[in-house]
Amino acid sequence: MTAAPDGRTGPLILGVRHHGPGSARAVRAALEDRQPACVLVEGPPEGDALLPLAADEAMRPPVALLAHAVGDPGRAAFWPLADFSPEWVAIRWALDHKAAVRFIDLPAAHSLALDPTWGDGEGDEVADQGVRIDPIGVLAETAGYDDPERWWEDVIEHRGSGDAASPFDALAEAMGALREAYGHGGHQRDLVREAHMRIQLRAARKEFGDEDVAVVCGAWHVPALTVRTGVTADRALLKGLPKVKAETTWVPWTHRRLARHSGYGAGIDSPGWYGHLFAAPDRPVERWMTKVAGLLRDEDRPVSSAHVIEAVRLAETLATMRGRPLAGLGETLDAVRAVMCDGSDVPLDLVRDRLIIGDVLGEVPPDAPAVPLQRDLTGLQRSLRLKPEALEKELDLDLRKEMDAARSRLLLRLRLLGVGWGEPSAGRGSTGTFRESWRLRWEPELHVKIAEAGAWGTTVLSAATAKAASDAASATALADITALAERCLLAELTEALPVVMRALADLAALDTDVGHLAQALPALARSLRYGDVRSTDTAALGEVAAGLAERICVGLPPACTGLDTDAAAEMRGHLEGVHTAVGLLPDGEGLAVRWGAVLRGLAGRDSVPGLIRGRAARLLLDDGRLAEDEAARLMGLALSPGTPPGEAAAWIEGFVGGASGGGMLLVHDERLLGLVDAWLTGVHAHAFTDVLPLLRRTFSSYEPGVRRTLGELVARGPAAGAGSAPTSAGVPGFGPGLDEERADGVLPVLRLLLDTDPDTDPDTDDDMDLGMDPDMDDDDLVGVGR
Repeated sequence: MTAAPDGRTGPLILGVRHHGPGSARAVRAALEDRQPACVLVEGPPEGDALLPLAADEAMRPPVALLAHAVGDPGRAAFWPLADFSPEWVAIRWALDHKAAVRFIDLPAAHSLALDPTWGDGEGDEVADQGVRIDPIGVLAETAGYDDPERWWEDVIEHRGSGDAASPFDALAEAMGALREAYGHGGHQRDLVREAHMRIQLRAARKEFGDEDVAVVCGAWHVPALTVRTGVTADRALLKGLPKVKAETTWVPWTHRRLARHSGYGAGIDSPGWYGHLFAAPDRPVERWMTKVAGLLRDEDRPVSSAHVIEAVRLAETLATMRGRPLAGLGETLDAVRAVMCDGSDVPLDLVRDRLIIGDVLGEVPPDAPAVPLQRDLTGLQRSLRLKPEALEKELDLDLRKEMDAARSRLLLRLRLLGVGWGEPSAGRGSTGTFRESWRLRWEPELHVKIAEAGAWGTTVLSAATAKAASDAASATALADITALAERCLLAELTEALPVVMRALADLAALDTDVGHLAQALPALARSLRYGDVRSTDTAALGEVAAGLAERICVGLPPACTGLDTDAAAEMRGHLEGVHTAVGLLPDGEGLAVRWGAVLRGLAGRDSVPGLIRGRAARLLLDDGRLAEDEAARLMGLALSPGTPPGEAAAWIEGFVGGASGGGMLLVHDERLLGLVDAWLTGVHAHAFTDVLPLLRRTFSSYEPGVRRTLGELVARGPAAGAGSAPTSAGVPGFGPGLDEERADGVLPVLRLLLDTDPDTDPDTDDDMDLGMDPDMDDDDLVGVGR
């Protein structure tokens, strides 16, 4: 108990550390001993109406009291509580014993309205020197500890239940000495908070009597609550504070968020360890080592009962050698590393992540106050069986299934609203358009994002629709509006799509920059492709895409002339994007033919930078619209002696550079490799240093095996001719012709794979199942072998 200033036995003021299991046990013991009629807890008074929900069976810590400004949900604050938080223990005790329980901190209406930096570094000598006091750190240093966490564990967390209530008087005395020496310690805002706490404490003492009131607050505030001050002085500190209208609710929290040193209260490094200390009825070290062993066994680590016994003995021995009353987290970690992890930190990192921190996610009752959008989202999560989890998980969706398609729509709509619960990821299975992969991870801050998104509507669908329409109206870049159209199609926002399409058509008609048009087309093409999978109407989108493609075909050639190096590299990206998009647009051969003519014109125009000419030639070759002889002719012209070395190197980069398979093209076409080799060996010494960076960039992107094969071919020199036999220097590459004798050797294997017999009629069904032409003859098989 804490004595009142006038010498009488006064209110029970319990100074604690937020999220401290030792403090929580001590608070529970002290309340059981005093049996107060009223319990006052540090927290915003707006949450008083929500306190009865703490006794609900569906409420499972960690949870947080969320307060946000009405009309400005982004202005929010959290008061997190775990089952080992002293404040939570006090609240549950009061509810279980039918005692009154109230929050007494500065109202959220004021704290949310104040500037976050208000009062910092003002008002006393310590603050003026830029010092912000860490009370636990100062006490630990005074006691001769270099680690505040270890000091707090030894003094508070590792005390037995028999003396659990005894630390409060000593802590109050220590904090009184610190406040006398350091004042508010660089936290002037605390003076305002403490004034409000004193006012609330006076009111409770008047209502219930001195001995029937208990206060649970941070130990730093205890001296301020026991000091003799007048109500007039306290009200003067609160006069003139800014104010906003605030709303509060309970939201789930996570152990991982408790481990971050941000937000309300003090972040703790080991919430999982603290939760274990609070929950373990006895023998905490032995029970902890058993947990660790179970985790490592689940990860296929060979951990036996003997390992557990030895780890416990080592931890206790280390604690004795270090003069600690009980093995703490440091000792248990050292023991686990030495005994169970063979001295490696790799499995120990898993223990830190899964047990010391943990991925526990709390739950709140379904009838807790929430914005309408949150309620709709909760219902959708339940119906789609998408439970929010703190642990990141992979979600693979098959859009041909209605359940998976609905999940995809929900995640896409939330992303459009800025609620990043799911992030698209590269799938591990099929790459078909009916597959999607997501990474899901629920963070408590998403509740604030949902509250902010609630301004757009009361349901996820209506809010996403309104947000998309607003984004379309404010969009100024064509690429932004095409990306928005793609997102609307994927999310099936049918009511927003007409608005987006009108904005898209208007911007597309006014934008004359070919680069902008080329940047916008790929998103439209993807939308048309994915729209088919989702059975959405994309007719209007197809018309806009076709119009953009036509304008690009007209405007791209002149836009590719007279470009510098950087502009040519950017235009190359546009060229590749448009080429891919044209292949996806449902315009038959007409558009493809026109695009092929554009590429052919770019490939043969000298005024176009070599990077773009080379890329255009390569795209034509890959599409089968450019014969191999013609490709060799274009390369020969680009690498002729009259071409500046820098321009020739840029053409090579465009033709065989990047991750486009250019290395394999050189491996299998010895004529092209010979042209490159002859050009490179003919570059003058003074020009070689200029082209070397381009060549490095081109060839460094090849796979190591490809680079090795190219080196062997170059070292061997050109083959004697098509179909020449292997030499001792290596296997020759493919010449300009076809080695029919070598190709014939593939036929028996192909017949075996295709289950065909040259002496009988082809098996039509098998050929059709394999996607082969049932009338395929041996000449066709030779082509396959090649």
